[in-house]
Amino acid sequence: MKILTVLTYYRPHTSGLTIYAERLARAFAKRGHQVTVMTTQYDPSLPREEMMDGVKVIRVPVAARVSKGVLAPTFGLVATKLVWEHDVVQLHLPQFDAPGVALRARLFGKPAVLTYHCDLFLPRTWFNRFVNTVVNFQNNMAGHLANHIVTYTQDYADNSPYLSRFASKLTPILPPVEMPVPTPEAVSAFASKHRTKEQRPVIGMVTRFASEKGVEVLLEALPAILKKYPNAQVLYAGQHENVMGEQAYFDRLIPQIREYEKSGHWTFLGNLDPVQLAALYPNLDVLTVPSLNSTEAFGLVQIEAMMNGVPSVPSALPGVRQPVAMHGMGRVSQIGDSASLAEAILEVLGEANKFKGDIESIKKSYNPDSIAAEYEKLFEKLKKA
Repeated sequence: MKILTVLTYYRPHTSGLTIYAERLARAFAKRGHQVTVMTTQYDPSLPREEMMDGVKVIRVPVAARVSKGVLAPTFGLVATKLVWEHDVVQLHLPQFDAPGVALRARLFGKPAVLTYHCDLFLPRTWFNRFVNTVVNFQNNMAGHLANHIVTYTQDYADNSPYLSRFASKLTPILPPVEMPVPTPEAVSAFASKHRTKEQRPVIGMVTRFASEKGVEVLLEALPAILKKYPNAQVLYAGQHENVMGEQAYFDRLIPQIREYEKSGHWTFLGNLDPVQLAALYPNLDVLTVPSLNSTEAFGLVQIEAMMNGVPSVPSALPGVRQPVAMHGMGRVSQIGDSASLAEAILEVLGEANKFKGDIESIKKSYNPDSIAAEYEKLFEKLKKA
């Protein structure tokens, strides 16, 4: 089968959406499909075309940036050719260009499946309100034009204003998650470098530094945690500097974080590749995902942590609360409530044996090959319809 995957940002950009798309595209290729990823050349230094892990990546030049999005004038022209050449089109939303691609699929008789990752909430400015309105309109058009929509969980679908409009053509499929197996030497070296043997417990946060991620909730919870565990430390993995559209948020929180850095209670690790992440997780006692709104739909890092035996404390957002509900590895805290977050983290730290799960079962449930097989069944069904 010739599968065309379309999204705004692909690797080497790092986000939950791009990691999902990469894992799924790679799994399709391993299963013998011809896979093309159509995306934007958001960084001019990236090649216009390349092969990555058996997947052909085509990047369309960007003329301008708009908030966290881009404008690529030739996107439609390239999409026309690629949609015609492929058997099925898979689009990742939110995406400004999705309705145009879905319309081409409809005109050419090619099944179009949307994978809806999250609702969009940009920081509150008059311009971002305009951007939100435009993107929501585009997503709605794409939803009407597409043959089917995939979301991570029914919990998120039931609470999403967008997905509730398309309940008749909706299928929940768990996200693909995979992690390298870390060597004992790598785990030990990580522990030595970041003093995780000396400073316990270790609380992990793995995400971009963005306003919707709730970094301030963890900051406000730290005094209560440090009162009980004076040597506790936070290891923050992910881009924290020069995050698109987040400079004001970073500037507001960084003075407080610098104080915790000086005392050894907070360490920024920067972006980590999968091998480095694999060495990080075994050094954690708990992971937290204190996200604030429905731009977070699941939190793939929770499953990565659980695969390494690490429990999670997410906020009670629809979808985000599901990994803990499904696998029992952690506690859910109230959204935006630092006292609730501190209480949940302290409970997990204090009763570690209570939050162990079936790691092998978790790995099997999220295996990218199994997730790709679920998509294949959907594609075949739509092709026969």
